[in-house]
Amino acid sequence: MTRTDDEPPEWARERARELMATEDDETGGSVEDDGRTDPDGADPGAGDEADRVPDVPAEVVDEAERLTRLARRAADPAAAEGYRDRRDELVTDHEYTPRLREEDDTLVLYPEEWMESGTVRLDRIEDTDRAVEVSLSGPGDADRYREIAAYNDAVVDAVAERADEVHAETARSFAAFMSNHYVRAVDDATPEMRAEFREEFFPRNGWPTDEQRAALEESLETVDRVAAEIDEPEP
Repeated sequence: MTRTDDEPPEWARERARELMATEDDETGGSVEDDGRTDPDGADPGAGDEADRVPDVPAEVVDEAERLTRLARRAADPAAAEGYRDRRDELVTDHEYTPRLREEDDTLVLYPEEWMESGTVRLDRIEDTDRAVEVSLSGPGDADRYREIAAYNDAVVDAVAERADEVHAETARSFAAFMSNHYVRAVDDATPEMRAEFREEFFPRNGWPTDEQRAALEESLETVDRVAAEIDEPEP
């Protein structure tokens, strides 16, 4: 998939809105009902999830954001490319195209029918609300990261004080993974996150010793046990 950073400027978006408003005035329809009502005045698409705007599921947007963040933080270029490929495939399955707008650090998802050779065609934009924008560094994110990272570091220090060094080293890797990839506390990891740590991050980025590999499950249990004794930051 071709990825570019070109995006229609604000004046083009405004022009698209004006054209939509003019068309609605001429047809007697509205943005909300799109002029599609039956003779009895009922909206045949009312309550239909498929007709919502934007028409890409919220969970797909969340996963695209997660994969984008993973790609940006991956130390291994091949791993980063793998995350981007998974994101692109996921979004493409829903007939959208992902783009990264670097000037304001925003992930943008465009309907594929707006695109031609990786560039947005202004004459194809029929409803600007169908696009999705996700800030990757919105207000407050930095403060939240520092708070979470400080908590995870405190857990690591506590593990180092109360358990063997092999567990402390693995705790450091797990804390880095949770802080940098998910901005979540180590004891707030989902089973999927733990699996990703075990199978992807730990072997590639944790530089584990044979002893660490053999004690991995015990180390994660130690992290949970120690973290239970420390006050977790408020969400």
